Amino acid sequence: MDKILLFIPMYNCSKQIPRVLAQINEQNKKYFSEIIVINNRSTDDGEQVVIEYCKSHPDIPIKLFRNSENYGLGGSHKVAFDYAIKNNFDYVVVLHGDDQGNISNLVPYLETKEYQEYDCLLGARFMKGSKLDGYSKFRTFGNYVFNFLFSAVTRMKIYDLGSGLNMYKVNILKTGFYNKYIDNLMFNDCMILGSTYYRHKIKFFPIVWSETDQCSNVKLASLSLIILKLLGLFALNKNNFINKEHREKIIENYSADEIYSSL
Repeated sequence: MDKILLFIPMYNCSKQIPRVLAQINEQNKKYFSEIIVINNRSTDDGEQVVIEYCKSHPDIPIKLFRNSENYGLGGSHKVAFDYAIKNNFDYVVVLHGDDQGNISNLVPYLETKEYQEYDCLLGARFMKGSKLDGYSKFRTFGNYVFNFLFSAVTRMKIYDLGSGLNMYKVNILKTGFYNKYIDNLMFNDCMILGSTYYRHKIKFFPIVWSETDQCSNVKLASLSLIILKLLGLFALNKNNFINKEHREKIIENYSADEIYSSL
């Protein structure tokens, strides 16, 4: 049986994190050897909310970590990836802590073990079978445009640049190819480009995506420019993109402290 790690990044989502943890139920918890919640230095009471949830659900194997500093979403991924490698996991599943995606969309692939055929199993909001709730038409159109551009450059059909539900084979992470990637929200964009460069076997699958009480501080205009710049660098010279240091701040060790464990 594969050893699968479920990684939940958390940043100022104390209202949503109990709903995300509640997605882990009697039917699907058997697929995960361990669950880690990584708090990226939130300023709300998310940590206490997680601890209280763990105490009331002692049957679910959860560990809570706090990043040594605010690394960004990409940096939290690096903490989790390093943890998965060091603890000999076979796969790592990413489920964002803001309750926009749902683990139930991945379960069919876990049940049939179809995930074993791929290096990356990526949730997609913009393909046949997916469903969007509370997502504006403007943002939807923008995503279709970027998916088209990334597909043209990578010569692979891209259905989503970064949803909140993904699964990676740990073996592909052991090279550390992601270490120089940007540590913010664009980390997933870099992962897509890197995976196409290294010819990882990728499958996109449809998901249900819901936005209700989540808050976002993303500035769409500046975000779009950064994404276009990343894609342009890749299109001009793929080798240079792969070897380039994309981070503004170099961090040698992405560390986190264990705050609580129900194991």
